[in-house]
Amino acid sequence: MEYKDYYEILGVKRDAADSEIKSAYRKLARKYHPDVNKTKEAESKFKDINEAYEVLSDKAKRQRYDSLGANWQGGQSYTPPPGFEQFGFGGGQGGNYQSFSFNGQDLGGFSDFFSSLFGDMMSGGGASGRRSGGGFGGFDFESAAQQAAGRSRTSRKPQSTEDLDITKNFNVTVDDIFSKKPINVKYTDMKRCTQCNGGGYCSACGGTGIINEAKSIKVKLPPEVKQGQKIRVKGEGKSDEYGNKGDLYLIINITDSEYQVDGYDLIKDIEITPSEAVLGVKKEIKTLHGNVNIKVPPKTSSGQMLRLKDLGLPKKGGGFGNLNARIKIIIPKTLTDKQIELYKQIQALSE
Repeated sequence: MEYKDYYEILGVKRDAADSEIKSAYRKLARKYHPDVNKTKEAESKFKDINEAYEVLSDKAKRQRYDSLGANWQGGQSYTPPPGFEQFGFGGGQGGNYQSFSFNGQDLGGFSDFFSSLFGDMMSGGGASGRRSGGGFGGFDFESAAQQAAGRSRTSRKPQSTEDLDITKNFNVTVDDIFSKKPINVKYTDMKRCTQCNGGGYCSACGGTGIINEAKSIKVKLPPEVKQGQKIRVKGEGKSDEYGNKGDLYLIINITDSEYQVDGYDLIKDIEITPSEAVLGVKKEIKTLHGNVNIKVPPKTSSGQMLRLKDLGLPKKGGGFGNLNARIKIIIPKTLTDKQIELYKQIQALSE
């Protein structure tokens, strides 16, 4: 990509004051505004002018831009230095990118060079990442240009162009769902560093411009929640400099050492001995609804299911699923010589 000399584009020195930058922008915007100058060259210059002003009128962006050094010239081949490559958000015509328009005329998006430096500040999280005449970084291009051309300025409230939502896979147990008690959710939120915004050395973020913040909140799940369901926790996502907040989305993953989940039904292994499988047995087993007695009929095979109605998970609309007791025949770890001899006799009778 090509390096853009924003100071050269606006015709100001690198140490220019904010008032000088603003004055230069207004003069150039008046000259190349699409409503005033209809040439193709004017349209391209107007985009560059707005892009340059977006950077140099914003303290954080100007500081990050200046950190590249003063030895670059406009048009030189440019590769982002280490630490900057993660800021890009696509740029050009691919991926999410910002664009601006005037009087319904789409003037296109910011340059790849701009995207590589300021993607973390400007990336769009909506359907297309585009805004028509919107305010980026607190500056409204369209209104400013209208003012430069002699029109009245209309103030607008800045809106976030970032994706502020967070999506997290969330492991829960069957007991977590059935108990109806709030569950502690821990997650990490990536925030922009307010100390340096990624410009040079910073003890808070190491110069990356990003801080990982650990969060912990209590969430009460709906009792009829199912595997793979997405739960929305309003206002617990990221926040931006305008005070906008996103949401936290939890994708439910039910993982349990005691039960297998099949919709609202549960499967639980019940261990019995070979003699109990042959002769039948009564057993007391633990369920979510309390302990219950079951009767294993004689000649029950391993893997056979005994259905216990309404002892599963809560159903949407009321009622409960079933608990399926799956028989698992186990051999006792310690057997006497007499017991082994009896098994030999049984085997001989089967031959």
